[in-house]
Amino acid sequence: MPDTKTLEAPPRAVPGDLLRGYAPPTGVYDEMRGPDGQVRPHYRPLIAALARMSEAERARRFGSAAQYLREAGVFYQVYGGADDGRHTRDWPLAHPPLIIGASEWAQLEAGLVQRAEFLERLIGDLYGERRLVRDGVLPPAILGRNPEFLRPLADQGRSGQPLIRFIAVDLGRGPDGRWWVLGDRTQAPSGAGFALENRVATSRAFPDLTRDLKIQRIAGFFQKFRETLYGLDDARGLRVALLTPGPHNETYFEHAYLARYLGFLLLEGGDLAVHGSSVEVRTVDGSKPIRVLWRRLDSDFADPLELFPRSRIGTPGLVRAVRAGAVELVNALGSGILETRALLAFQPALARALLGEELKLPTVATWWCGQEAERAYVSERRDRLSLAAAFPPASGGGERRQPLDLGIRRSASDRLLDELAGDGVNVVGQEIVGLSTAPVFVEGRLQARPVTLRVFLARGEDGWRVMPGGFARVSSSRDPLAVSMQSGGHSVDVWVPSEREERQVSLLTERRAGFARRLPSAPPARAADNLFWLGRYVERAEAATRLVRLHAARLAEGERAGALEAAVGELLAEIGVEAMVGDASGGLLELAGQAFATASRIRDRFSPDGWRVLSEVVDMIEAYRAAPEPGDLVGLASGVLTRLAGFAGLVHDNMYQFTGWRFLQCGRRVERAQNTALVAAALASNRIPEGGLEALLEFTDSRVTYRRRYSVDLSRSTVLDLVALDPLNPRSVAFQVNAIKALLDELPGMRRGEAPDPLFRRTARLQVRLATGDADEVTEAFLTRVASDCGAISDLLSQRYFAAAPQQGFERLEAE
Repeated sequence: MPDTKTLEAPPRAVPGDLLRGYAPPTGVYDEMRGPDGQVRPHYRPLIAALARMSEAERARRFGSAAQYLREAGVFYQVYGGADDGRHTRDWPLAHPPLIIGASEWAQLEAGLVQRAEFLERLIGDLYGERRLVRDGVLPPAILGRNPEFLRPLADQGRSGQPLIRFIAVDLGRGPDGRWWVLGDRTQAPSGAGFALENRVATSRAFPDLTRDLKIQRIAGFFQKFRETLYGLDDARGLRVALLTPGPHNETYFEHAYLARYLGFLLLEGGDLAVHGSSVEVRTVDGSKPIRVLWRRLDSDFADPLELFPRSRIGTPGLVRAVRAGAVELVNALGSGILETRALLAFQPALARALLGEELKLPTVATWWCGQEAERAYVSERRDRLSLAAAFPPASGGGERRQPLDLGIRRSASDRLLDELAGDGVNVVGQEIVGLSTAPVFVEGRLQARPVTLRVFLARGEDGWRVMPGGFARVSSSRDPLAVSMQSGGHSVDVWVPSEREERQVSLLTERRAGFARRLPSAPPARAADNLFWLGRYVERAEAATRLVRLHAARLAEGERAGALEAAVGELLAEIGVEAMVGDASGGLLELAGQAFATASRIRDRFSPDGWRVLSEVVDMIEAYRAAPEPGDLVGLASGVLTRLAGFAGLVHDNMYQFTGWRFLQCGRRVERAQNTALVAAALASNRIPEGGLEALLEFTDSRVTYRRRYSVDLSRSTVLDLVALDPLNPRSVAFQVNAIKALLDELPGMRRGEAPDPLFRRTARLQVRLATGDADEVTEAFLTRVASDCGAISDLLSQRYFAAAPQQGFERLEAE
């Protein structure tokens, strides 16, 4: 461990050539090197430490950070994929961190707090008295033509309560070293969760440096914000939730991660219902009230009744509940108006009117072209300015993603040029930003790359608080346009050194008094539905994989395709796997993808290890299919089965065994019982194909059990007794049905002594049929009826717990 004196040594005193070839572009500010070519003081300890490391050690440390991110399942959704228009990208963390000196950070922090106070007052006026418009400080068109000004909530600012509580500010540094505001993020700012994961990853890679440099911690920022949100529920003790657009959003991982990290519910719009003016969560144990929602979806998609009518991710009536004060949204609906570029043109005057002083952080020079003089100025200089839309885009057919561009485009679209030739209301001209550069390791060498900084602020009872650090993006090349994550950019951690030792902060606060152990609340119906179908999809993938292995193994042994192969092929075709006419791995990939996609919707509900195992299954099958030569299909199937068994073990051992776990297990047991019954009906019916009994034992993984319980000789009666009726065989139909019955007894609403509902009756009848059945009675018709009963149990369970109208359909399903 280097001592303090060594850490503070300038890089030129350190052996090695780490800085050789490091050449920032001329005319820009470099974060690491000053104009004299020397490393800036706040970077010297880091560069000195990195220079003393061998290339192999640096690679090992970078690999440690990457391994953590892979194991945590950190990803980013990139739009423009070949299949459905989007694909996931492993989180692109680069090294080393961006460092901002303590004294410089103090000045930056003061400017950011002032800016947050300015934005808070600005939105309060726009949704309140609107004095800025009345007094002529702001043109009326900035409000009247703005799709982010929500007229159903035009007076929400009159309450005096803050309309914004969590914001982000995008910053860039100009050639003179001054920080400039590139834009405000007030709609649903992303990146805070990724910043937290960046910090964890870099701390894994450089635990000695984060300690010796006294890097300020960021956990306290989240702790204060969580306390603020819990304080908004009027001491009712209700849950706080993070409201997400869903798993197709580009930053869905962050939503799930923050919900889990902060202990919030993760909800989609369909999880909520508004009764009168009360907002309630649809859970499997009935509707539960909720008071505070941290909103991460765009405002106009939040309520299809009063905002965007084609929204499928909102909650009807939510605006009514907001007006009644029954729910607190962070940030308020309509807060995206503060992201309007046209406002940047008037900020100096707005700041003087609202604060009585100039803003400490300047904004990019902006001209709104809705005024004649400004339009003429921009038109004359349009080749030297960046033309951009003055207002956020209106709602379209899909969710509007938060823009990640930085106003640094060098060319304008034909539409903007046409607008500029007209009244220009929808156009702004902006000065082209020259971004500073920061050091990034590229192929083992430090190179200068354009960088932007996103910082986060949260409002508490005592005012605004700035996260000490943030979320920095570096370009994948020297082109500043490639700095966004969608354009292939990378992220780096942001370090702010401190003059004092940093106190360890954790969200797991130590309790001094006693505590009461309480059971978790019932999950939302959507989450329970996904857990149930996750169980079904995993079991379905396992059943298909076992059949594929059985089919491929017989053909590999030189068996001629006969009645057994035909029967197995038909079973696979019913599941969606074409083993007879094509490559069976394609069907396996689709089934594994269904399980993986479902798991992705509920990543906050079980450990990252379980999610990663399913990801490995998909990767394994894709690698097999991508190989230039046909591979060993039997080996692929065995590898997939091993990982699916690992998933089952992780879920059983790591997942808290309460309501959510029970729904997942119900899905597994229903699917296994149904598949086992169908396979037994096909392979052990009265027309048993040659080798059918051996195949059935192999499918149910019951060869060893059969030999211990019966003789080595096979008979139809003994095999069906073991596979269908034996209550102690964990692969038998009876075992699954008994497990389903035990799980149902523990689900919400199942109370002993009350009249049983159709779900309970159908399960109990099937359980009795199997418990009292005889092996000779287990015919093809018997097994087909059992499989049908399992399907009915699934439908009844879905109707009871997942459907919007729980009782609808019970009578029809019971009569079948």
